[in-house]
Amino acid sequence: MNKTRVTELLGIEVPVIQAGMAGGVTTPELIAAVSEAGGFGTLGAGYMEPEAMKESIREVKKQTSSPFGVNLFVPEEDKSTDNDTEEAMEALHPFHEELEMKDAVRPESPSVFYEQVEGALAETVPVVSFTFGVPPEDVVTSLKQAGITLIGTATTVEEALLNEEAGMDAVVVQGSEAGGHRGTFNGRFDKAAIGLMSLLPQVADHISIPIIAAGGIMDKRGMDAASALGAEGIQLGTAFVTVKESGAEAVHKGAILKATEADTVVTSVFSGKPARGLDNRFIQEMEGRKTLGYPLQNSLTKPIRKEAERQQNTEFMSLWSGQSPRLAQDVSAAEVIRNLIGPWG
Repeated sequence: MNKTRVTELLGIEVPVIQAGMAGGVTTPELIAAVSEAGGFGTLGAGYMEPEAMKESIREVKKQTSSPFGVNLFVPEEDKSTDNDTEEAMEALHPFHEELEMKDAVRPESPSVFYEQVEGALAETVPVVSFTFGVPPEDVVTSLKQAGITLIGTATTVEEALLNEEAGMDAVVVQGSEAGGHRGTFNGRFDKAAIGLMSLLPQVADHISIPIIAAGGIMDKRGMDAASALGAEGIQLGTAFVTVKESGAEAVHKGAILKATEADTVVTSVFSGKPARGLDNRFIQEMEGRKTLGYPLQNSLTKPIRKEAERQQNTEFMSLWSGQSPRLAQDVSAAEVIRNLIGPWG
């Protein structure tokens, strides 16, 4: 896997994409470093306010003239009742108490998706990728008319087909090994927890747009395996969380570097959506307690996660990680890419 339809589509040298990890990991420094090394950097803008997103885009442009993209979350509405919300707030009381915080306030999470799309258009971002669903037709049309390349996310063959039908130019095929949020949007999450090596050839047999493989890939061995099964690019998240330019907390990086393949779990207690991360007390003690759906649960737990970060307390942080933490390294982003491309470098 060297020159592929993905490298041609994105205008990059090597088919290595840095995942659009929301929450501050994807600093302008990380995005620029990946793109400067011949890969493709991505701003994880899912949680960002439109103005902050645009400011980050401008900062990336100051650091690199190479292509990069923005990842957005396709919005959805949580229909929790007032009683559900009260129960979910009460479930978090012990954690607020232990961290010496005020009790939870009623969550609010207004969607800024359309404003983010307008921001991407205004800043002439060359590529926009989507997670949690297929974007509305009007969004696809406006971005395509502006000449922007679109990338979707799929966790099943059916979702890949829906992305192709919606006009995506490529699709990230996310295996169950992947860290962070599951991209499932069509059907039950548990039934879509398919390993990458099983999912890739099945998707390849059913769609014609380029496939970008994601989930557990950390080195050239994973890249070669994905290529053999039909991928024309790879997307890495965890491998870039621990690099020098990453915005992840030092304790998050350290936890990944010390973790084993058996230390991750899939949980929805942090955000209301299933996501893979390192197991900790918050996940364990929230089992059986009331939670809301996304995005309200994310809004509800955000103060806890922020305070835990401030206290450097990993027991209450969302330590997203894929299933290959033993392969993570404390190196530069450029070194990760050099190790991936091998003799092509």
